[in-house]
Amino acid sequence: MPPDAGGAAAATDESLFEIRRKIYPRAVTGFLATQRVLLVVLTQLAFYGTAWLEWNDRQAVLFDLAARKFYIFGFVFWPQDFIFLTGLLVICALSLFLFTAIAGRLWCGYACPQTVYTELFLWIERKVEGDRMARIRLDGQPMSARKLRLKAAKHLLWGLLALWTGFTFVGYFTPIRALGASVASLSIGPWETFWMLFYAFATWGNAGFMREQVCKYMCPYARFQSVMFDSDTLVITYDARRGDPRGARSRSVDRRAKGLGDCVDCGICVQVCPTGIDIRDGLQYECIGCGACVDGCNQVMEKMGYPKGLIRYSTENAVAGRYDDREILRHLMRPRTLLYAALLFAVSAAVVSGVVLRTPVKMNIIRDRGDIVRELDDGRLENVYRVQIMNTREEARSFVLSARGIDGVELVVTEPQPIRIGSAGSRVVPLELRVPRATVAPGSTPVWLKVEAADDAGVAREEKTVFIAR
Repeated sequence: MPPDAGGAAAATDESLFEIRRKIYPRAVTGFLATQRVLLVVLTQLAFYGTAWLEWNDRQAVLFDLAARKFYIFGFVFWPQDFIFLTGLLVICALSLFLFTAIAGRLWCGYACPQTVYTELFLWIERKVEGDRMARIRLDGQPMSARKLRLKAAKHLLWGLLALWTGFTFVGYFTPIRALGASVASLSIGPWETFWMLFYAFATWGNAGFMREQVCKYMCPYARFQSVMFDSDTLVITYDARRGDPRGARSRSVDRRAKGLGDCVDCGICVQVCPTGIDIRDGLQYECIGCGACVDGCNQVMEKMGYPKGLIRYSTENAVAGRYDDREILRHLMRPRTLLYAALLFAVSAAVVSGVVLRTPVKMNIIRDRGDIVRELDDGRLENVYRVQIMNTREEARSFVLSARGIDGVELVVTEPQPIRIGSAGSRVVPLELRVPRATVAPGSTPVWLKVEAADDAGVAREEKTVFIAR
C-alpha cells in the first residue's frame, strides 16, 4: 500500500459523513408565518381540547381498547368496523397526494406534528434564551450560573409541555378525567405510566433535539416526494433570473448600474430556515415548504424598496418564463390533480355513506366445537352456538333472534326473548338450533341467523353459518 493510502482513505471517509451542525432558526414575521402560527394554535386546540369534551355523558373521543369500543362523538365503532379505518387511511393518502401535487409539502410545513411541536419548543427556547444570535452566543460561552439557569428553565418548560402532551395522548385511550385523578393520587397504572412517559420522551427528544434530523433522515416522505412533483407544482422557489448576480449593497445604490440582481446576499433566507438550507441553490429534499424564507426575503425586499416575491410560491414553468404567474392557478387543474381529486371524492363519499347508513346492530356467530352435533330423545339433531350481539347505538335496545334456511328449524335461547342490550353494549347469547333428521343431509347445511330490533324491523342483521349433521 502506498504511504499516503491511509490518509486518502481517511479523507474519503470524512467526506462521506457530515457531523451535524446545530441550526439556530431566526424568528420571522409575515403572512406565511402567521398561517403557521394559526395552524399550530388550531391543531393544538384540537389535540389538547378534544380529549376533555363530553358527549352523551361520556368522553367525546375515546378509544377504549379494553372494551374494544371506539367512541367518536355520536358514533361507536367496533373492531368489526376496521374497514372504516382502512377507508380513512386511503383518504389521508389521497389527500397527501393531491395537496403535494398542487402545492408541495404543505403538510410538512404547516400541520405535521414534528413541525408543530418543533415550533412550540422553538418558541419556548426563544422566550427563555433569546433570538438567534443570543442563542449562538449562549451556547458558545462556558458554563456559568446564568447559562445553567437559562438551560434548566428551558428544559423544565420543555419537560412540562412534553408530559402534558403524553398525558393527553394517553387520555384518548383511558378516560382523561379518570386518568387525571389517578395521576393526582399517584395511583396511575403501569401501562398508562409507560405510554405517558414514552410519548413525553419522544416529544421532548424529537422537537427539542432532533428537529430537522427527523425530517431529513427519518421521515420517508422527503425521499419520495419528488415522484409527486411536476413542472406545474407550486413549490418555494428562488427567481434566479431576477435575483442574480447577487451582491451586497446599500439601499441608495443603483443595482442596474452595478450589474446586480435583486438578491442582496444577506443570508436571511438561510438564517430563518428550520432545516438550514439555502433555497437559492434550488429545490432540495430537505425543504419542508414552511415558507419562512419567503417572509424573510420579502422583509428585506421591502426595506430595499424592491418588489416582493424574489423567493415565492411558484412553479418551475412559471419561474422559467413559460407562462405568467397569473396563469399558475389555471395550470393547477391538470389530469394528475383531477384524478386525485376524483378518487378522493369517491372514497370519501363511500366512507361517509358507509358510516351514516350502517346497520346499528352487529352479530358474531361462534359454533360450539366441543360437541359438534347432538341427537335428542325425540330424534332431532341439535347444534350449539354462541352469538355475540352488539348494539352500536347509545341507547338501550331489545332484540329478537330467529333462524331460517332449514325446514322445521327451531331456535332455542337460554333466556327469554327479546334480549335487552344496554347503550353501546354487547352480550354473548348461547343458543341451540334443532332440526328434524329428515330435513338435513349428513355434512354441513347452510343456515341463517337473524337479529332484529323488537321495536324496529328495519334494524336487523343476518349472518350465515352452518348446521352440522351426521
